[in-house]
Amino acid sequence: MNRAVHSSLHLPGAAALLGLLCVAHATGCQGRDQPLGLRPALDTTPIASASIHRPDKLSGVATDKRDSLGRPIRAACVTCHSLRRPDALPTSTAELDEFHVGLRFEHGGLSCASCHVIGEQDTLRKADGALLPMRDAMQLCAQCHGPQLRDYANGAHGGMNGSYAGGARVRNHCVDCHDPHVPAFQPSMPVLPPRDRFVEARGAGEGAHR
Repeated sequence: MNRAVHSSLHLPGAAALLGLLCVAHATGCQGRDQPLGLRPALDTTPIASASIHRPDKLSGVATDKRDSLGRPIRAACVTCHSLRRPDALPTSTAELDEFHVGLRFEHGGLSCASCHVIGEQDTLRKADGALLPMRDAMQLCAQCHGPQLRDYANGAHGGMNGSYAGGARVRNHCVDCHDPHVPAFQPSMPVLPPRDRFVEARGAGEGAHR
């Protein structure tokens, strides 16, 4: 008798709970990732493509001559390499001559033959022996500099020019900032800002009136 009474006291609550579950199922509330009343997100604006700058360093070397603006005049690689017989690649910078005299080379344990191809100044060699045109030099750099490539792909390394009002986006090339033969940035010491004589004079005048 007591059991029947005890059970009957809980029947209304159980029925109410069952009713709530049915309503929730009918309205689609069972999916937490799809709140009731929210519509699917609209398509976003596609990301504009960006071209990669091709520096002059990939097709020539700087000479000691200057143009009217004081910039070094560059000589195209084909100026010499299309006329002279291809020589064996040097094993040290001491063997370099003409335009390449004084070249510094501090790039890991690499040598000239690690990247360059005899008689093909517009071609690079990857570690697996595959050949690349000079314009694709970034693929050569990416073989060893994976973290930098990852950051470059995500926009956190390298930088770019262009904006909504400034035209198409142009991303920097590796050699825009890094010398391929000495890629590490040279250490520098912070210096004080330049002195402004007008600011200093104004400060001195204010002090004189006090």
